[in-house]
Amino acid sequence: MSVFHTKDISQSSFLITGGAGFIGSHLVNYLLDNGAKKVRVLDNLATGLRSNVDLFLQKPNYEFINGDIRDFETCKNACKGIDYVSHQAALGSVPRSVKDPVASNDVNVTGFLNVLTAAKDAGVKTFVYASSSAVYGDEPNLPKVEERIGNPLSPYAVTKKTNELYADVFSKLYGMNIIGFRYFNVFGSRQDPNGPYAAVMPLFVSGIINNTPVYINGDGEQTRDFTYVDNAVQANVRGMLTDNAAAFGQVYNIAVGEKFSVNFLYNAIRELLNIPHEATYRQEREGDIRNSLADISKAKNLLGYNPQYRFLDGLKLTVEYFKDIYSK
Repeated sequence: MSVFHTKDISQSSFLITGGAGFIGSHLVNYLLDNGAKKVRVLDNLATGLRSNVDLFLQKPNYEFINGDIRDFETCKNACKGIDYVSHQAALGSVPRSVKDPVASNDVNVTGFLNVLTAAKDAGVKTFVYASSSAVYGDEPNLPKVEERIGNPLSPYAVTKKTNELYADVFSKLYGMNIIGFRYFNVFGSRQDPNGPYAAVMPLFVSGIINNTPVYINGDGEQTRDFTYVDNAVQANVRGMLTDNAAAFGQVYNIAVGEKFSVNFLYNAIRELLNIPHEATYRQEREGDIRNSLADISKAKNLLGYNPQYRFLDGLKLTVEYFKDIYSK
């Protein structure tokens, strides 16, 4: 992984909520490898995997709190002595939120507010958090620009939009340094391949290798700005460590600025595996956005964000990772 910062972090302490999750664990990895004084993870392992953080157990600057962001006292304890917070903890998945909007709200809104308030009370230097491209909703124009959003299409999108509203208020009311990231279809190693809301790439690789059914929702021509996980790590690092006052109180698209269809993705994975497995098409998912493409110029200009991995570069690495898992 490239180095995304120049600031000395050997005297800085970091809290990563959801650090046992997919993006969170990659961020923990980066900070530990680059000499952070302390990296503390807060995760209740509801969707995060212990295997993602067991990698760090031998690191003296690593600390794990098994706790729930819905408990304010837990959040207060987690923020003690912390300089920078990266809030990745959430219940992801549009379908999950459609099925259980109350749970999504409890974790993604109440939990977010708990961590944000605890960070404020602890006097953290900078608070960055994961939003989502889902907030663009029914806004039809491409590419997506941060200042122009539509109506949310799912409870998940409502929760992420609510996070942005709270962040804006806390930034203005309490003078906090806060930055939000609208992730566009982040993928890579350590994505959970199991469960009803598993990510699409490990599902595709698993199905193709094991000759089991692979499902594509709708006609497969819906497009996404697929973003390799190292690009998301870069955004978080640059956001936490920026000295640019104009960068705070903002939300940014984190993507590559290229769109590919789900059919293209599936065929690319088949080619990389060299297995001619056919997919099964089924009904579109409720709440899904049809097309997604990001304008990333704001993140480039204010944060110095510069994605190191384009879609096919990241896809090759991801397929190799899951190929090793499913071939054993």
